[in-house]
Amino acid sequence: MPKRNSPWVAFQGERGAYSEIAARRFFGEAIELLPCESFDVVFKSVESQKADSGIVPIENSQAGCIHQNYDLLLKHRLRIVGELNLRVEHNLIGHPGAALNSIRMVFSHPQALMQCQVNTAKLKGVKIIAAYDTAGSVKKIKEEKLLNAAAIASELAAKTYGMKILKKGIQDSPENFTRFLVLRKTQTPPADANKTSLVFSLKNVPGALFRSLSAFALRDIDLYKIESRPLHGKPWEYFFYIDFAGSPKEPKCRNALAHLGEIATFMKVLGSYPRDARQL
Repeated sequence: MPKRNSPWVAFQGERGAYSEIAARRFFGEAIELLPCESFDVVFKSVESQKADSGIVPIENSQAGCIHQNYDLLLKHRLRIVGELNLRVEHNLIGHPGAALNSIRMVFSHPQALMQCQVNTAKLKGVKIIAAYDTAGSVKKIKEEKLLNAAAIASELAAKTYGMKILKKGIQDSPENFTRFLVLRKTQTPPADANKTSLVFSLKNVPGALFRSLSAFALRDIDLYKIESRPLHGKPWEYFFYIDFAGSPKEPKCRNALAHLGEIATFMKVLGSYPRDARQL
């Protein structure tokens, strides 16, 4: 690969997306951005080294998890090397000359629509339309000259496409955060890693999940999160995704992973990285 002057960061969506905001918050301004049409393309871009890093949302404090990205973490050979908790403020964005009462269509990503559904329900006579991206929705209504349409997106998206904010802060809760994961191909965790993510599966027998979690409980290791996803091809069996405090460089965490490995039928460490508690 040719030497790059600035790191390339892949993200899903168009310029002005919340993922771009997260990338700039995490890496700073001295980066090159690679917009991707899907999360799968983000993972493939990092895996093929078209981009040095990728950044993807994994969960929202109101709308819940982005399950597709959990599945992609299992599918691809990438490591989580960082996380960022971003406060998300959604805005209703339209053409510069538009008035709020002239809007008949609202476009945005399904996650953004879920985060604003109480407030958008107050817009009478308006059709809510799911789109592939928040910023892409702003770009769409501009390029297609949809004068009676608006999009739900970031302030950055409004500035990027020269559009007007018709109403600020239309998310249903002011405590609206999205957690992003930073992905790289490297196998070396950051030196200051204090949080680890992993995925495992178990035999479908009584007490299996209890025994797996005891590997952490017996060593006083805090679990931040547990999420289950279907194990494809085996109905009613699951992969379990866990985030826990610490990293394998600590003996108690190393021992917990060894203990879990004796119980699990499959186990994969997705990465160890510094926990982001700045927004919480």
